[in-house]
Order: sequence, then structure tokens, then C-alpha cells
Amino acid sequence: MERKSFLKSLLLGAVSAPVLLTACDKEDTVTPAEGSSDTGSGSGTGTNSGSCTVAPTETEGPFPTKSPASYVRSDITDGRTGYKMTANITIGNTNNNCTSLEGAIVDIWHCDAEGNYSEYGGTNMQSSNYQSVHFLRGRQVTDANGLVSFTTIFPGWYQGRATHIHVHIYDASGKSLKVTQIAFPEGSGTALAAVNGYDKGMSGYTYNSRDNVFSDDTTGIQIATVTGNTTDGFELSIQLNVAA
Repeated sequence: MERKSFLKSLLLGAVSAPVLLTACDKEDTVTPAEGSSDTGSGSGTGTNSGSCTVAPTETEGPFPTKSPASYVRSDITDGRTGYKMTANITIGNTNNNCTSLEGAIVDIWHCDAEGNYSEYGGTNMQSSNYQSVHFLRGRQVTDANGLVSFTTIFPGWYQGRATHIHVHIYDASGKSLKVTQIAFPEGSGTALAAVNGYDKGMSGYTYNSRDNVFSDDTTGIQIATVTGNTTDGFELSIQLNVAA
């Protein structure tokens, strides 16, 4: 009970994401590859496993969670429709040979099937107004295996970006350790191909190699392993390493 009470107080009191003042240029200045036929590596898995490398630091983007400590939950679907997906994220510590980091606080957020984010909207950046809802955002604390799991949906996409998930990792005291993003495998036979952009299709989609966040990831360290299908749902797995 003492540990449970401690974690509850920790989660509610952890540092919240900063208030957005201006849109982050790294995410906003991407030029979409209209009609691109680039299908990426064609692999159904990422290549980051077994590599003790710190995860790249990336922008929070223009849509970070405004009060992340308010959304301590494993099921972040919150009524959004789409193909079910379980996101398993393991945090490793590069200061300890990338062994599992227990007690780390992990926030994730991503867009819905239509490419829209909760907590924002009604602007030129996102016309759909979802300022009063909080879907597809959540926080968990890593277990003894360094693992957090979220029940969510397979993300959609929006102009200028490849499909992705945002991640912010804190230590147990609430100190920020890493802001990064997770990419998805591309090509024939992958989950991305099976989902096919939901109702939007893939016309005008920006693939990882042309995405302004992922294009410099030559080793695939940010690409998750994604298995499953549209009938039974998908499972995403990735290890993200931080210096803790």
C-alpha cells in the first residue's frame, strides 16, 4: 500500500508538459511527398532491438498533452474508433548497459484515424475542434521489466508526417529524460499497408525516408516492431533507451 500511495502521488505531481507558445518548426515545416511511391524498407519489424543506444531526441510537435499527469491510464482509446492496437514500450537505461528502468514515467500521445489530435483544433493547423476532449493520451509507470503497455488504436496520418507516436519519458522524480517519437515499418505486408490510411488511403502520404523527423534514422532505431492484423488488432513493441 505504501508503494501504491507513493506512485499515485508521484504521478499526480510529476512535471507537466510545457504550455505550447508556438508550433514547433521541425514538425510544421515538413513538405509532404505528394503521390510518393516510396514504401520504405518493406520490413515488418524495426531494427532497434539489441542496440544500447540512447533514443533520438525529437520535437514534442505542436500538439503535446497539456496536463499529462491528469491521464494516468493504460486504455487511452477514449471512444475513438479504429483498429485496436496494444503499444508495449520498454525503457532501458544506457548508464546500466540498457537494462530495464523501473519506475520511469512514460507519456504517449498520437492522432486518431483521421489524423486529428485531442486538446487542439479550430485553427488552420487542425480544423476539427477537439479542445475539450483528451483521447489517445496517457501516462504509465514502468514495471520491473521497464515496460508500459497502452491500449489504443492504430494511428492515422496527416499531411507532411509519417504515422507516428509521441513519447515523453521522465525519471521517478519527474525530471525529463527524453522526448522522442516512434515510427512504423513500411512496405508490403506491414501493418501500415494493411490499415492503408483508413478512409484517407495513402495518396500524399509522407514515408519515413522523407519525414522530417525520421529521415535521419539510418539504423531504424525509432522503428517499432508491429504485428497483427485488422481483424484481431495489432501489437507494437519497441525499446527506448535513456540515460538515467
